[in-house]
Amino acid sequence: MTGRIIQTEADIAEGCAHLSAVEPRFAAALDLTGQPPLRRRDGGYAALLKAICSQQLSVAAADAVWSRLEQAGAADPEALMRLDEDRLRTCGLSRPKIRYARALAEADLDYGALAEMPEREAVAALTAVKGIGVWTAEIYLMFSVGRADVFAPGDLALQESARALFGLAERPGEKALRARAEGWAPWRAVAARLLWSYYRVEKNREGITE
Repeated sequence: MTGRIIQTEADIAEGCAHLSAVEPRFAAALDLTGQPPLRRRDGGYAALLKAICSQQLSVAAADAVWSRLEQAGAADPEALMRLDEDRLRTCGLSRPKIRYARALAEADLDYGALAEMPEREAVAALTAVKGIGVWTAEIYLMFSVGRADVFAPGDLALQESARALFGLAERPGEKALRARAEGWAPWRAVAARLLWSYYRVEKNREGITE
């Protein structure tokens, strides 16, 4: 297996202890937020289809679309391929998302192997499927596979949280944040959880609304 897999709250605690030791600002963030949640999710085809359906939608809208898709049987790839475009549009999928959903249903992804591959290979395997970008791939590896050292520097909340926590003059871009995160190995996925928790604290403190 390549790297640690996060399975329990104890793994999160171990990651937090490491991060606090290598970066004092993480220790300060942890004092404010407490230990971040485990946030493990189911994996496989249905998890990725749900991620595709959720792109550019609010949580409530995405949940409504997913509920209709489940009722139509689309959580099974063979069943999805039997649904025509009108039926999928009735569920709430746009034409591009219908293409992405069908590409995923037809993809020959070895979901079990994603825990074993080097990170770059795992991201490449996922992004080879039309409709899955780097951010979606990294989030899937982080929460559905549970990989401990995956990070998603393209996430705007992570960028803004890093700006606030490290006192940066401006929000770091994806390349800059990825470089900064190299020092947080082998627990970058825990660093992401901690940064998201810190973002919520700072957001409330600054009075920013959703």
